[in-house]
Amino acid sequence: MMENVHLAPETDEDDLYSGYNDYNPTYDTEELENDTAFQQAVKTSHGRRPPITAKIPSTAVARPVATGCGSKTSLASSMGRPMTGAIQDGVTRPMTAVRAAGFTKAALRGSAFDPLGQSRGPAPPLEARNEDSPEEKIRQLEKKVNELVEESCIANSCGDLKLALEKAKDAGRKERVLVRQREQVTSPENINLDLTYSVLFNLASQYSANEMYPEALNTYQVIVKNKMFSNAGRLKVNMGNIYLKQRNYSKAIKFYRMALDQIPSVHKEMRIKIMQNIGVTFIKTGQYSDAINSFEHIMSVAPNLKAGFNLILSYFAVGDREKMKKAFQKLIAVPLETDEDGKYISPNDDPHTNLVIEAIKNDHLRQMERERKAMAEKYIMTAAKLIAPVIETSFAVGYDWCVEVVKASQYVELANDLEINKAIMYLRQKDFNQAVETLKMFEKKDSSVKSAAATNLSFLYYLENEFSQASSYADLAVNSDRYNPSALTNKGNTVFANGDYEKAAEFYKEALRNDSSCTEALYNIGLTCKKLNRLDEALDCFLKLHAILRNSAQVLYQIANIYELMEDPNQAMEWLMQLISVVPTDSRALSKLGGLYDSEGDKSQAFQYYYESYRYFPSNIEVIEWLGAYYIDTQFCEKAIQYFERASLIQPTQVKWQLMVASCFRRSGNYQKALDTYKDIHRKFPENVESQWI
Repeated sequence: MMENVHLAPETDEDDLYSGYNDYNPTYDTEELENDTAFQQAVKTSHGRRPPITAKIPSTAVARPVATGCGSKTSLASSMGRPMTGAIQDGVTRPMTAVRAAGFTKAALRGSAFDPLGQSRGPAPPLEARNEDSPEEKIRQLEKKVNELVEESCIANSCGDLKLALEKAKDAGRKERVLVRQREQVTSPENINLDLTYSVLFNLASQYSANEMYPEALNTYQVIVKNKMFSNAGRLKVNMGNIYLKQRNYSKAIKFYRMALDQIPSVHKEMRIKIMQNIGVTFIKTGQYSDAINSFEHIMSVAPNLKAGFNLILSYFAVGDREKMKKAFQKLIAVPLETDEDGKYISPNDDPHTNLVIEAIKNDHLRQMERERKAMAEKYIMTAAKLIAPVIETSFAVGYDWCVEVVKASQYVELANDLEINKAIMYLRQKDFNQAVETLKMFEKKDSSVKSAAATNLSFLYYLENEFSQASSYADLAVNSDRYNPSALTNKGNTVFANGDYEKAAEFYKEALRNDSSCTEALYNIGLTCKKLNRLDEALDCFLKLHAILRNSAQVLYQIANIYELMEDPNQAMEWLMQLISVVPTDSRALSKLGGLYDSEGDKSQAFQYYYESYRYFPSNIEVIEWLGAYYIDTQFCEKAIQYFERASLIQPTQVKWQLMVASCFRRSGNYQKALDTYKDIHRKFPENVESQWI
């Protein structure tokens, strides 16, 4: 049977599909109606066979399964179509698809050709979500609680603590509603504990941020006592912090220790921080020996700058000189963990390398390194200034010991700063000569140190009104470091003292260009413009300075004074009111404000401020004179007597005050007292014509 079946050869170079469109007329279906044999077959029983019924399953023996090696019979279809692969008229028919593309049985029933199924119309809409179902309500409520917690945290980070607390409370209320609804729908095991924890923790944090400490402690207690929250015991650290803020030190130590017991030893950094809090609390309670134990343990396990500095403070409190020295050496030995400055210096002229170095010179990591180094230097300098006067017989010897220790450490550049602080200590002890001698030792050192020492010397001589010496050292400081704003400011001061305001302004402006935060230079520029009668420029300088130093009494006074010079009393009074809010006991500002109200004709307001000025400083002759004259004008001469008597005590050689006292006696009707006073005046001042005439 295989003799009529041939597969297409793989290496056949002829076209496999040649002759495909050629067909035998026998298979022309359009002529079947005229085919007598076909019509006869249709009319016979073969054409009217009954439908095929289900057959009894046969065994495997009835019909063997053909294998790939078995024989196959080429069978024709009911229409007479040869099978794929059969040979027809000597031509091998190629293998084709089982069914033509787009051909379905529906096509036989008259349906249109539609392979993409477009006639079925659009897809049915998705099933609408049932928003009234309990599960959907719980899901939406949980989403709302999460949003409220996030909004609370964002408001806290933006500084709006009140809004953050309101959001946290709202989240807590909705979370309780969520728990009740979830308990009604599902089992208690399905409650979202993480959400409950985050809501309670955020609420406690916001209470603490708003200084509502009892509420914060109660909320933390709810979290800590709930055994379903894992690691909730760590929050006892937060509770200890709150007790520390409330100055309840015993409870703070208790909660710190409870938290320390619940933190495993693998969390070394957290345990060290808690122990540091315990040590600080011991210092606040005066238990320095316990604080020393805590800090000594920290310095032996994980030394850091804060623990080392606190250890020095503890030893300083107990007065142990040797331990102070050892603690200072431990502080110096704490690793800084920053890169060397040489890393930011280009080793060659490679453009790519230079670009990389420029990019990392001021990046966030470099800024963090600078901050860490500045903090370390601050701790070391403060510790040295603290212990230097007590670790040796004199502060000079103590400073020398600290300088030697610092020179042998990684902070060698701080040695010169300690020497300068030594000179400042001499100044505090009124030992001007020793301070000058100490500072003069830096004249032969490198430029930065020389500039700092010369700046201090210039300032010292300026305070002593030795302007020539101050000017020479200011020149030395400027020549050593042209970008030192303090040196330029001192040089401007010496020029200002000589009356050359234009040149002084040049030095001040140069100092401000080198350091825009040099407030001294900006203040002095304002004074210089004021001297040169450039009031608008002076006002602009002081207003800029006011934006930087909001509560500076000197700046507020200068602004008020300039407005007074510009003949704008209303603005002057407004700025003086701001000045009084900063320094309410400044008698000069009060008297100035009283004078402005007097010039405006408001005697009652003027009297109020003059009287306040007199209360704080009862020796101002101008204020005393105004108050006495005010009582005379208001016909209360007997009240004016006490003010003129005080004026006569302040200026006993001035006869006019005693004459005013006698005049007040006379106006009040006490003629005998007035006569006695005039006689006394005549006896003390026989040349006075007024007393003789009376």
